[in-house]
Amino acid sequence: MDDLDHRNLSVKLNLWHLQDDAPGMVFWHPRGYALYRVLEDYVRRKMRGAGYAEVRTPQLLPREFWVRSGHWDKFGEHMFRVDDGEHTMALKPMSCPCHVQIFNKGLRSWRELPIRYAEFGACHRNEPSGSLHGIMRTRAFEQDDAHVFCREQDVEGEVARFMALLGEVYRDLGFPDYEVALATRPSVRAGDDATWDRLEAMLGNAARQCGLEARINPGEGAFYGPKLEFSLRDRLARSWQCGTVQLDAVLPQRLDASYVAPDGGRARPLMIHHAIFGSLGRMIAILLEHHGGVLPFWLSPDQVAVAPISRDQAGYGAEVLAAFEGAGIRAVAYDGADTISRRIVAAHDMAVPVMAIVGKREMREGRVTLRERDGLQADVPLVEAVSRLQARARPGAPAAETP
Repeated sequence: MDDLDHRNLSVKLNLWHLQDDAPGMVFWHPRGYALYRVLEDYVRRKMRGAGYAEVRTPQLLPREFWVRSGHWDKFGEHMFRVDDGEHTMALKPMSCPCHVQIFNKGLRSWRELPIRYAEFGACHRNEPSGSLHGIMRTRAFEQDDAHVFCREQDVEGEVARFMALLGEVYRDLGFPDYEVALATRPSVRAGDDATWDRLEAMLGNAARQCGLEARINPGEGAFYGPKLEFSLRDRLARSWQCGTVQLDAVLPQRLDASYVAPDGGRARPLMIHHAIFGSLGRMIAILLEHHGGVLPFWLSPDQVAVAPISRDQAGYGAEVLAAFEGAGIRAVAYDGADTISRRIVAAHDMAVPVMAIVGKREMREGRVTLRERDGLQADVPLVEAVSRLQARARPGAPAAETP
């Protein structure tokens, strides 16, 4: 592994670890989980703003449920199973069938559609040990699942809505460009060819209406429907498949989803599956390797390290730390017995983007010296330091402000 491999970076930056006795299971350390929550909370706000209602569904469900959805035949060998003596249960490998259960509670009308659900779904898949790779491919992971229940005439608008959201998120993360592929029917699939013809044409048209020219990825669709796959290209020119939009007429039928149509009869909704990241862990790994471990200010687990030059400034250093934290800035004290130069090196090694250095003059005048990783410094009043860092903490904000 090279120094920019996310597995090495996780050790250097104290983010998470994996153990041989728990393969594919991630132990998130405080700094790693801080990064995890920043991404999760950011996407949660974006989804809520785009009209999605957040839900939460069970981890453990009966075998019969997965048989009805078709996932037992497709993924059964990769499910973790539990036998309670009477029933065979399985940990969910994905959340989509669970969202159908929520949709099915109550009589739905066409006037309610589209209905949009989102979930940070904790999923488990019994992946072969040889396929596991750091946190890019694990056995326990969290997906940014989203599903829309709609009519055919809603598909184009819903895909456009999601595409706008996906573009905003990827730009904020430092990926202004992405590649798109239309994955078509696999050899083993559910549904008849006429339905596949209709859904592939519908999804392809929706992509074109969004100005996307999707290359064809034959045979790589989900077993229940075609999908658009979105791949990011990192600074090393590597391509990573992340986001997806999938069009599905199978699960609503198998799980008996319906709504009251305008003519008073019952109709099946179409189901659109969405994900921006696919897996939060995988996106974190991509971001770390893309940025070489030095994340943008808004993503950094620790955004500013507060360092009093001597113990005489410890009290003022605590005030500075509290001011940053009160403004929503992730601050950490670097107030050990080491020299200030050693603490600067330590903060640099942990990829902390800014140091706030306080000495006698800063304490006397209510100021701080903001020091960037490249050595540039700005001596400013504490109030200004707080406002500067708050501005940089916005998603997609410039990496640094010129002193």
